[in-house]
Amino acid sequence: MNFIHTIILGIVEGLTEFLPISSTAHIDIARTILSIPASDFIKSFEIIIQLGAILAVVVLYAKKVLSSWKYIKNIIIAFIPTGIIGFILYKLIKSYLIGNIWVEAIALLAGGIIIIIFENYQSKRDQTKDEINIENLTIKQLITLGVAQALAVIPGVSRSGAVIVSGRALKLSRTLITEFSFLLAVPTMLSASAYDIYKSGLSFTSSEWGTILLGFIVSFIVSLIVINWLIEYVKNHTFKIFGWYRVILGIILVLALLFKIL
Repeated sequence: MNFIHTIILGIVEGLTEFLPISSTAHIDIARTILSIPASDFIKSFEIIIQLGAILAVVVLYAKKVLSSWKYIKNIIIAFIPTGIIGFILYKLIKSYLIGNIWVEAIALLAGGIIIIIFENYQSKRDQTKDEINIENLTIKQLITLGVAQALAVIPGVSRSGAVIVSGRALKLSRTLITEFSFLLAVPTMLSASAYDIYKSGLSFTSSEWGTILLGFIVSFIVSLIVINWLIEYVKNHTFKIFGWYRVILGIILVLALLFKIL
C-alpha cells in the first residue's frame, strides 16, 4: 500500500465513520478497487485509523462530556454490551467477516431498506421527545443502544446506523441520537483498536506504523468536517437519503460480484 492509497483510505474512513453507511464496507470496497490485498496488516490498519475519527469526537465534545459525570456513566453503560460481544467475536470478525464483500453488500442493502421503511413510518408520527437529553437516558435505553451497536460486528451494518435507528425507535430526536452515536463510538473504537494493537501491534514495522499514522491524521481531519456537517443536516432532514444510498450501493456491489467485476 503506497502513500496515495493511505490518503484515500484515510479520507474514506473520515467520510463514512459517522454516517449510517458503514465505514468498514466502504474501506473494503476502496481497498478492493485499489487492488490492495486483505492482509493482516491492512485489516489492522482499517481498525486502528478509526482512532483518528475518535480524536475528532474528543476534540469537539470533550468539554461537554467532562462537564457531567452522567454523560460518562451513560456512555460506559451503553458500551458494555458492545464490548462484551466484540471481545467474544474478535477472532471471527477479523478472520472471516472483515473483507467479505458479499456480507457487506447484503448488509448494506438490507440496512438501507430498514432505514427507508423506518423513516417513512417515523415521519408519520410526532413522538420524538426533544426534551430528553443524553444525561436523562434510562438504563434500558442505554443497554438497547449498546446491543444495537453490537450488530455492527457484521461488516456493512454500520455502527452509527444501528445506533441511530434503534434510538429513533426509542423516540429520541435525530440530533440527540446522532450525537450519542458519536460519543458511543469513542470507547467502542478505542477498545477495538487497543485490543488489535495488543494482539498484533508488536509485529508492525516502523514503515507500517508510519502508514497508520498518516491514515490516522487524514481520518481525523475529514471526520471533524463530517461531524459538524451531519449535526446541522439532521436538524432538518431525515436519514432516508442514507438508506437509498445504501440500497443503490448494495445493488451495485451484488451485480459487480455476480458478474465478477470485483
